[in-house]
Amino acid sequence: MKLNDLQGLIDQQWDESILPELIQYVKIPAKSPAFDPSWDAHGHLKAVVAMAHAWTQAQASTAGETPVLAGMKLEMIEIEGKTPCIFFDVPATGGQSADHTILFYGHLDKQPEMTGWRDHLGPWKPVIEQGRLYGRGSADDGYAIYAAMAALASLDRQSIPRPRCVGLIETCEESGSPDLPAYIEHLKSRLGQVRLVIGLDSGCGNYEQLWITTSLRGLVGGVLSVEILEEGVHSGSASGIVPSSFRIARKLLNRLDDVDSGRVLAEVFHASIPPERVEQAKQAGSILGDTIWKQFPWVSCSHAPAGHEQACLSAQPTSTDPVEAILNRTWRPALSVTGAASLPSLDMAGNVLRPKTVLKLSMRIPPTVDAELASRELKQMLERDAPYQARVNFEADWAASGWHAPAMPAGLSALLNDLSLQTFAKPAAYMGEGGTIPFMNMLGRYFPEAQFLITGVLGPQSNAHGPNEFLDIAYAKALTRLVAGVVAQAQV
Repeated sequence: MKLNDLQGLIDQQWDESILPELIQYVKIPAKSPAFDPSWDAHGHLKAVVAMAHAWTQAQASTAGETPVLAGMKLEMIEIEGKTPCIFFDVPATGGQSADHTILFYGHLDKQPEMTGWRDHLGPWKPVIEQGRLYGRGSADDGYAIYAAMAALASLDRQSIPRPRCVGLIETCEESGSPDLPAYIEHLKSRLGQVRLVIGLDSGCGNYEQLWITTSLRGLVGGVLSVEILEEGVHSGSASGIVPSSFRIARKLLNRLDDVDSGRVLAEVFHASIPPERVEQAKQAGSILGDTIWKQFPWVSCSHAPAGHEQACLSAQPTSTDPVEAILNRTWRPALSVTGAASLPSLDMAGNVLRPKTVLKLSMRIPPTVDAELASRELKQMLERDAPYQARVNFEADWAASGWHAPAMPAGLSALLNDLSLQTFAKPAAYMGEGGTIPFMNMLGRYFPEAQFLITGVLGPQSNAHGPNEFLDIAYAKALTRLVAGVVAQAQV
C-alpha cells in the first residue's frame, strides 16, 4: 500500500467535511465537568457528542462497489450520572480475522477559556489563519474521532483490507477521566482482544515527522487553604504581630520545592529514568535543539527602544540544554500554582491583613510514581506542624498516575519509521510528554498484551489549555494518512 494513494481522499475529506465540522465544534463551550459543574444542565457535552455521532454515522455507506465502514455499530452511551461517550465498532474487511482489535481513543471535552487570546481570536471563535484552526479544543482533542474515521474510510474506499477497529471517545478527560473506568467495565466484553491502542491526544516535537509518545507524567494536586484570622484587620494595626497568611503559604510551599532551582525536594515524588528514555531524549534533543524551550511565549524585549536591545534580556528557562529540558518536562516532578482565592482584585485591595490565602496546586510526577501515594505525601507535608499554629488544610482533587509505554516490538517500530519516511520524508522520533492521559494507564491494566501508538498534533506554539490554541491543519491531514497506514499494515 502506498500512502500517497490515500492523500487525495483524506485531504478532500478534511477540506470538505472535517474542517467545517471542527469549526462548529470550536463554537461550543463543552468544558470538562471539573470546570463546569452544571455540565448536564448546560448540555454542551451532549451537543458535541451528538454532533460527532451524526457525522460519523454519515460516513458509512453501502452504495457502489466499495462499501465504507460496512456493518459499523455506533452508539452514544451515557451511564446515569456520568458524562456521555461514543463507542464505535467497525468490522474487519478483506477476510482479516476479527479476533484481534485496534482500539482508538480520544475525547471531546475541553479546558476552560483562559485569558490572553489575541484580539481577533477567542476560545469559542474558530478562525483559520495561515493553515491553522484557532480555538479551544480542536487539537485537544476534538479532531481525534474525525481523523480516526477518515483513516478507516479511506482504506475502505480503496478496498484495502484492515482489522476490526473499535473506538472510545469520552467527555471527562480534562477532569482526570473519573467516569472512564465505569465505561471500560461496561464495554469490556465488547472491546475484544485489544492488540493495538491508537491514542491521538498527545503531542509532537515538530510538524515535520511522526512523534511517538513513550511516557506520560502523572498528576497530583488540590487546594491549599491557610487561615490565621477569623476576619480581615487593619494592616497598620496588626502587621508585625499577625503573620501574613500568604507568607505562611509561601513557607509551606518551600517544603515542596527549592525556590531557586524549582527541584521538588522529597524523593517520594522522583523516579529513576530508564536508560532507553534517556537515549530517546538525546535523539529528540538533537532534532529539536533550542526549539524545545524557545517554543514558549517568553517575556522578551522585542519592543526595546532602538539602540537598547543588548541591555534587554528575555526570560530564560530552567535549562537551555535540550536533553535536560526534555527530561525535566517528562521524567521529573514539578510544582505549579495554577490558581488563587481570597485575594481581592487590585482595585479592592485595601490596607487589610487578609484572614486567609487559598492556592490551587498542581504537581506533575514521573510516569512510574504512584499517584495515590504521592497525593497522601503531599497532604502530610503541607499539613504537619503548621507555622504559627495556623489552620492549614489541603484538599486533594487530583491523583492520576502516569504511563510508561511497554517495549515496542521491532516490527512495529520499523513500520512506524517507514510510514514516517513515506509521509514526511523524515524518520519517526520518540519522546515522553509532560501531560497526563489517565486512559492510557487504565488500558495498560486491562489489556497488558496491547501495544500502543500514542501520538498527536500538539506541537510548537499550539498552546493546548492556554490562549491562542490551534490545530495545524496540514499536519493533522498527514497524521490521518499515516494512521491509515498503521491500521492497514500493523500486525495485530
